[in-house]
Amino acid sequence: MVLTPTRELMERAAEAGTGQGAFNVIHLETAEGLVAGAEFAGLPVVLQISQNCAEYHGGLEPLALATLAIARRASVPVAVHLDHAEDEQLAYQAVDLGFGSIMYDGAHLDYSENVTVTRRVADYARARGVYVEAELGKVGGKDGAHAPGVLTDPAEAAAFVAATGVDALAVAVGSSHAMTERRASLDLIRIGQLKTALAVPLVLHGSSGVADENIVAAIAAGMTKINVSTHLNGFFTRAVREYLDENLSVVDSRKYLRAGREALTPEVSRLLNLFSRPPFQGTP
Repeated sequence: MVLTPTRELMERAAEAGTGQGAFNVIHLETAEGLVAGAEFAGLPVVLQISQNCAEYHGGLEPLALATLAIARRASVPVAVHLDHAEDEQLAYQAVDLGFGSIMYDGAHLDYSENVTVTRRVADYARARGVYVEAELGKVGGKDGAHAPGVLTDPAEAAAFVAATGVDALAVAVGSSHAMTERRASLDLIRIGQLKTALAVPLVLHGSSGVADENIVAAIAAGMTKINVSTHLNGFFTRAVREYLDENLSVVDSRKYLRAGREALTPEVSRLLNLFSRPPFQGTP
């Protein structure tokens, strides 16, 4: 199947009122496992490579080219996205490599500088047909997700989107990155306010720390793109650990990495099905 533009997947989900799963690639086996899960579900998926992951691999290009190749041979629609790029030049590189979307994360900058740089990145990407996501508010670590000034303000978000021309906005509504327990409390009222204030899809980062029922509620309130990384990394790592515990003499890394890769398939499929449920219409 031809590599699918992220814009197409996002517009389809936003129109239907469903969620679009976006899962992080850590290495080749992750990308393969994520696509296998999407194929098992028969549903589209967004594969994401973060700036941190690119730095781990010594640069974006090697993993990016492999991920794009995996996406192109998939039997379901697969888009490739650059996640959390704080490096402006990395965002341009991803566009030039053929990514369907990029996220420039200027949340660490003051508001005016965030607008300036995000607008510059958005202009470059959109001139080349690439979908652009940005962030406003701070989706941080486990501490401070509900602190004053951290959650995204709807009026400021509307002004930011208008000033930058981005296609989607990651908003801070109570989730936190890298959580290993699914106990984050989302501000569903704020999600609804943001949905009303903005004409672009909303993105939920830090979804690994959000329980299923709360993700479903967030989608119903207005979230479209649902980012998951740590939660799926746990499935991969537990399978590798179990395999090594049971096979103490193994030295061929393909054997235990295969176990990790295969462990992703059912959970990726389950999540994609969960996110793609039609919105509840109530009793006729």
